[in-house]
Amino acid sequence: MNGDRATLESLSRQYKESVPEDLREAKSFEWYLDAVHEDPRIARNAHQRVADMFDHYGTDYDEDAGVVEYRMASEDPLHDGENTFYGREVHESIHEFVNKVKSGARGLGPEKRIKLLLGPVGSGKSHFDWMVRRYFEDYTATDAGRMYTFRWTGLGDVIRGQDPEDDVVVSPMNQDPLVLLPQEQRDGVIERLNEQLDAPYTIRNDQTLDPASEFYLDSLLAHYDDDLQAVLENHVEVVRLVASENKRQCVETFEPKDKKNQDETELTGDVNYSKLAIYGESDPRAFDYAGAFCNANRGLFSGEELLKLQREFLYDFLHASQEQTIKPKNNPRIDIDQVIVGRTNMPEYREKKGDEKMEAFNDRTKRIDFPYVLEYDEEAEIYRKMLRNADVPDMHIEPHALEMAGLFGVLTRITEPDGSVSLVQKAKAYNGEIDESDDIDTRKLRENGEESADIGEGMDGVSARFIGDEIAEAIMDSTHRDRSYLSPLSVFSHFEANLENHGAIPEDNLDRYYRYLELVREEYKQRAIEDVRHALAYDLEEIQRQGEKYMDHVMAYIDDDTVEDELTGREQEPDETFLRSVEEKLEIPEDRKDDFRQEVSNWVSRRARDGTSFDPQDNDRLRRALERKLWEDKKHNINFSALVSANELDDDERSAWIDALVDQGYSPEGAREVLEFAGAEVAKSELEG
Repeated sequence: MNGDRATLESLSRQYKESVPEDLREAKSFEWYLDAVHEDPRIARNAHQRVADMFDHYGTDYDEDAGVVEYRMASEDPLHDGENTFYGREVHESIHEFVNKVKSGARGLGPEKRIKLLLGPVGSGKSHFDWMVRRYFEDYTATDAGRMYTFRWTGLGDVIRGQDPEDDVVVSPMNQDPLVLLPQEQRDGVIERLNEQLDAPYTIRNDQTLDPASEFYLDSLLAHYDDDLQAVLENHVEVVRLVASENKRQCVETFEPKDKKNQDETELTGDVNYSKLAIYGESDPRAFDYAGAFCNANRGLFSGEELLKLQREFLYDFLHASQEQTIKPKNNPRIDIDQVIVGRTNMPEYREKKGDEKMEAFNDRTKRIDFPYVLEYDEEAEIYRKMLRNADVPDMHIEPHALEMAGLFGVLTRITEPDGSVSLVQKAKAYNGEIDESDDIDTRKLRENGEESADIGEGMDGVSARFIGDEIAEAIMDSTHRDRSYLSPLSVFSHFEANLENHGAIPEDNLDRYYRYLELVREEYKQRAIEDVRHALAYDLEEIQRQGEKYMDHVMAYIDDDTVEDELTGREQEPDETFLRSVEEKLEIPEDRKDDFRQEVSNWVSRRARDGTSFDPQDNDRLRRALERKLWEDKKHNINFSALVSANELDDDERSAWIDALVDQGYSPEGAREVLEFAGAEVAKSELEG
């Protein structure tokens, strides 16, 4: 038998290992009291459990960006990275969401608010909401996230008129077993729990039993002459509670239906007509706890396109959020415990924001902006994720293809800066590409962008969904043409052809977007020219040698020392001409040279302390300066006429250039395209110069 083949036995074993050991084990109320005293976190409320869930899967702090990243979003360990999120702005939004949940866990107010994810279409807010629900399900199946509820048993033996089918009744609202204790006794238990709780919050529970459970408790107490112990020992079993959206258990998604036929019973539950003939209309046992708020109790309520609901229908959310109760028809108020998350797009938000009659609802929401990504390298990672998760043909993605696609998306999302900085420079600053010597304040750019944007920067523009669709079309088009590579030029062509056919792009924006596309083409051309120059003149050993020479002279300059001449062996002053020949390739002015030299000196010193040897390839600015100097030194030996006229190009010469481009990540076919696209530009500039 093939050892790698799955067998029914192995599949069954894997499944059993994934299920909590006590999932189907009935325990006593006494056992539960012992369990919560041993681990008070078992009795957490929904906000506290969700807050702990984010930390459970791990966190990282990005000091450069000043952003906390939660690994469930940045790495997605449950799904092998399939659903990772990218971009500083997105992780800031996720952190803001978590902070509001954690504030709610401490009872600071947000537990009584709707967490409203606001963002443009395709920004990822729905996917983040989906991820939170999936991880909550998984967390409650772990020992760290465990929770319990109870069920009534033997009811038919005691309560007259009880339907035999209702001899065993699970807590309709999946309430915590502590709710079975009268408030005075419960408070005493909770006080002792908090004395030993090691957490940033305290356990709190002042809920009342749901009407059906209260009916059963009152009936049983009457039967046992108010002997609570007898009731709990004879008629209550404690059971493990694991969240499951498919089972509508502690996780519920609510989607608005036809506006004219919205019914509040979808949220709060309705009469159980099959029980009316048995119990009568006013009996709490004749109520069906199937509303979305009921199903979400102890966990997460997710409201999709929440603001598309009628104003009157949203009133139920006022009580659900502020008072943490629901009011079904012909029933008393029912306490609920859940994190209420809503999602909405910009048009609905603007409409409701300007509606004075929505003031009470708006006051009970905590808006969390979920923008598009504003760093094009991070945006490119979204497309790489898309390609990793798909059955992509044998297609080579050429250098710059995804980054330039991302740059186009970012240009449509950021606001135009003032005249001192171009739009592309601003995008590069957001991407972390601006040199320290450049007089560009990225923080100030972000502040100005937020001030000048309608709601916030990144809250409109072209979505990653549109760009991903066009990349997919370009890939399939290349496949049909028997091309095994995807180049930036192909992606640009699909953008240009389909921008005005995309329904989500306003017609008023088209001229501006076409202009942005030309800016991206120009940026790609410059990068392609750099790649071709790199291929024509690149020499790794020479760059290493020149880099070491540069650092020797920089260190001597800073220390006011001499350096040994390579040829004569004599001590000499630092070669200022050589130093400036490198620095001028980065357009570093004379009055800023000391800053740059100190910067690279500090970088080398840090690496030395870490035991890392000097390599100019690891310093982007120094590498670019050395490459450009190498180009100036070697370009006089290059046959530029051959780049312009294919007839003058020697096959061996062309092959060498193509091989050099392949070393940079191009496919052979893509190398020929970029050589044709940028080679003529390189030759033209040098021949004319």
